[in-house]
Amino acid sequence: MDGQELQKIAGDCTVELPGADLEHRPDWGVYKVRGKVFMLMTDMPGRPVVILKADPDDAAALRERHTDITPGYHMNKRHWITVEGGGTVDEKLVKELVIDSYRLVVGGLPKSEQPVDPHTYGRRA
Repeated sequence: MDGQELQKIAGDCTVELPGADLEHRPDWGVYKVRGKVFMLMTDMPGRPVVILKADPDDAAALRERHTDITPGYHMNKRHWITVEGGGTVDEKLVKELVIDSYRLVVGGLPKSEQPVDPHTYGRRA
């Protein structure tokens, strides 16, 4: 998949996430839930990318397994990843990463502000 397809899949995935909002900024798409960022989209020099929050241990493992996943561009390198289009990333993985990022951010919200239960949302039975 190329970078534009990656961004389309990631953006389409957010439509289903309760409470998710998109803010447009110059050269950036900023996706938030209850005012907290869970996904960013931009173009690194010539390459469309998606930047997502990730558990630090998961982020390290993802970077080891996938050459198209690197530390978060302009973000905390332990807690954020940058995903590029390429041969090691498929649609299923992109959707899982978007939902995981959303769940991590929702889990950090006060319980009264959580639009879903972050421990069960999006998990298969």
